[in-house]
Amino acid sequence: MERTLCIIKPDAVRKNVVGEIIAMITEKGFRILGMKMIRLSSQDAGEFYAVHKGRPFYNDLVEFMTSGNVVVMALEKENAVVDYRALIGATDPAEAEEETVRKRFASSKGENAVHGSDSVENGIKEVAFFFSERELIG
Repeated sequence: MERTLCIIKPDAVRKNVVGEIIAMITEKGFRILGMKMIRLSSQDAGEFYAVHKGRPFYNDLVEFMTSGNVVVMALEKENAVVDYRALIGATDPAEAEEETVRKRFASSKGENAVHGSDSVENGIKEVAFFFSERELIG
């Protein structure tokens, strides 16, 4: 079993589509191990997205991720990372496959509704960033 992190971003929370996104996730067989709604601080968003520091979009990304509430979820499933990335679709919703989360709910490459871990290793790190082991249902 693999773990991956889902963040339902501020644009999707503002659009009130959290329930629809969660339904899409659970319909694909993901188990939600932990879930909470939070508001990221600039420090937390900067630390979480530190891999992008120095890139032209970094400051805009941090500003966007702190612009409203987000829902973070620790997900588990066999092949969780690959399956979740297929479910959410391409970063740019214009390039995303039909019936993916981003095709349905994202408005742009910058405001793309959800985050997903890009590797098994990052899934482990990213889940640990938001959840202690005791917060997760095992």
